[in-house]
Amino acid sequence: MVKLVLLHKADSIYDDVPDDVYDFPRSYLKAIEDAVGDWVVYYEPVKAGPRGYFAVAKIERVIPKPGAEGRFLAMIEPGTFLSFDREVPRLVEGRPMEAALTEPDGTPKKGGAVQRAVRRLPEADFARIVNLGLPQELEQIEATRYDPQPAELGEGAEVFERPVLERLTRRPYREVAFRRKVREAYGYRCAMSGLMLRNGGGRPEVQAAHIRPVESQGSDSVRNGLALSGTLHWMFDRGLISVADDCETILVSHNKVPGDVVGRLLAPDGKLVRPEDPRNVPHPENLRWHRENVFGRSLPEGPAPWAGQG
Repeated sequence: MVKLVLLHKADSIYDDVPDDVYDFPRSYLKAIEDAVGDWVVYYEPVKAGPRGYFAVAKIERVIPKPGAEGRFLAMIEPGTFLSFDREVPRLVEGRPMEAALTEPDGTPKKGGAVQRAVRRLPEADFARIVNLGLPQELEQIEATRYDPQPAELGEGAEVFERPVLERLTRRPYREVAFRRKVREAYGYRCAMSGLMLRNGGGRPEVQAAHIRPVESQGSDSVRNGLALSGTLHWMFDRGLISVADDCETILVSHNKVPGDVVGRLLAPDGKLVRPEDPRNVPHPENLRWHRENVFGRSLPEGPAPWAGQG
């Protein structure tokens, strides 16, 4: 197995969905087959935007692309895609992040390997990029973001150093990374009420909801997330609300949700608040999965969170 850098453009003519599939020509088949079962880093080329290295994922298998001679699809292993908390620049102090793109004097190479859409990535380069994009102290950074010394950390608490791969597969770490990116994408505003609420200490009350749950092969991509208030998160997970196939209109199970509750909780226009960056809007396939598998299919357990409210 071998690790790779995969170039990706948001407006690519190829059928790339970073958390699901990577479309590539035969010329890269051997390299990507060698990477099956290993991790890749996504990279945005200079002409496409400023992001540089922006996510990691693991390749599960490679298949021929149906109806496209000479093209193939690298299928991403469910639950492995993760956006970087901090996008990693192409150059740090003038030096490329990849040894293969660096001249002996430390300056960037030109042409050749720099232009390849698929590049082999040594373990040391992979670890360096991931450590910058997903710092191992991310959980502590989030825990102390609004409270410099939270009780659960305690005085003198230190960050437990975890190997890169353990960090990428550890669920609590991934939940923190997902929550930070989703809430940031929506400007800490609830996508269904439009409200931006903060507690007395400035902590955002909005939560990050998976549209398709991880246990149902949903990803930790921002495009599989919605920033929701606690009550609307509860309703969304229990199929009381969803989003229509226009990816904008909020659907409500009216036989289960009182009309006055709808009026109090949802935006007056009944439309979803969308992230400013179009690359972060919910993926239509994730919303379709929620409509078909969650919306209207189950009754909520226990009392509704609005019960007893005047």
